[in-house]
Amino acid sequence: MIDVAALEAIEEEYRELERQLADPDVIGDQHRFRAASIRHSELATAVGHVQAYRAALADAEEAEASLAEAADEEERAFYQEELEAARRRAEAAETGLLAVLVPRDPADEKNCLVEIRAGTGGEEAALFAADLFGMYSALADRMKWKAEVLDSSGSDMGGWKEVVLAVNGKGAYGRLKHESGVHRVQRVPVTESQGRIHTSAATVAVLPEAEEVEVSIDPSDCEIQTFGASGAGGQHVQKNDTAVRIRHKPSGLVVNCQNERSQHQNREQAFRILRSKLLDLQLAQRREEEAAARREQVKSGDRSDKIRTYNFPQDRLTDHRIGLTVHNLPSLLQGNIDELLDALARADYERRLAEVAKG
Repeated sequence: MIDVAALEAIEEEYRELERQLADPDVIGDQHRFRAASIRHSELATAVGHVQAYRAALADAEEAEASLAEAADEEERAFYQEELEAARRRAEAAETGLLAVLVPRDPADEKNCLVEIRAGTGGEEAALFAADLFGMYSALADRMKWKAEVLDSSGSDMGGWKEVVLAVNGKGAYGRLKHESGVHRVQRVPVTESQGRIHTSAATVAVLPEAEEVEVSIDPSDCEIQTFGASGAGGQHVQKNDTAVRIRHKPSGLVVNCQNERSQHQNREQAFRILRSKLLDLQLAQRREEEAAARREQVKSGDRSDKIRTYNFPQDRLTDHRIGLTVHNLPSLLQGNIDELLDALARADYERRLAEVAKG
C-alpha cells in the first residue's frame, strides 16, 4: 500500500503548480512557466491514479464492512466479489501511479558526446576503440542522428588513442547513456604473430551535451594553452599552434582539441566539450546525493566498472551488469545493438520503479 503522506504530497504539488500557472509573475517568466507546465502535465496523470486509488480503497472498505454484516450466503458472495473487484482496481491504480512516479532523467532527450579512449592493451586497445567508434557511428547513422568527430588522436595502425564523437538527435543521450564504462575485448590481435588470445580494453563515457545557458563558464577560471596539432604516432602535421588545451581550475578538468584547422574553431569545440563534462559532473553529483539518500547504493554503470566483454573466439558479447549474453559480434559492431540497449533501459526502469515502490 502506498504511503498516505506520499499521496498527499503529489496532490499538494499539483495544486501548487496550478497556482503557479495562474501567477502573472510565472506567466511572464518563459523558463519558469514552461517548467511548471511540463511538471503539471506529468502530475496530471499521477493525480488521476491517486483519485482512482482512493476511490478503490473506499469501495473495498465499504464492501468489507457489508460482507461482515451479510445475512446469507448469496449476499456474502456478492460482497466478496465486490471486495475483490475493488482490490483489483486499487492494485491497478497503484501500479499505474508507481509507473508515473518513476523519476525521469531530464537529460534523456539531449544530444550527447561519446568519448572513447584506448585503455590497457596498447595498439590492440586503440584498434578496439576504433571498433567501438564504428559501432556507435553506425548506430547513429541508422537512427538518422547526426554524428561528428570533435576531437581525436590516432594510433600508428589506424586505431584511436582517443576520439570524441558528438551525436545530435532527439533522445540520443537517453539511448546511449548506459554505454559508459570499461569495454573489454578478448581476441587474437593483428599485432600478435603467434595467434594467442589477448585481453585489452577501452573506456566509453557518454555525456549529455550542455547548452551555454545550462553551464556558465567564467573565463577567469580557465587556463588556455595552444600547441601544434599532431597526427597518428605523435608526428606534427601543423607547425602553427592551432590545437587548444583548456584547464578548468575549479573542477580540475582538462580538455584538448586539435581536429579543426584554426585555433578559434578548436577553442570553440574545446569549450563545447568542457560544458558537457561540467554538466555531467553536476548530474553525477545529483545522482550520488540521491543514492546516498537511499540506504542501498545501486550500480549505474560507473565508468570504473567493467561493464561488457566482447569475446571474439566464441562470437559472444556479455553485458555483466544485467547478465545478458548475445552473439554475432560482426553484426553488433555494425551498430545493431538495440537488444542490448533495450534490455539496459528496461533494467534501469525496473530498478527505479522498485525504489519508488520502497519509498
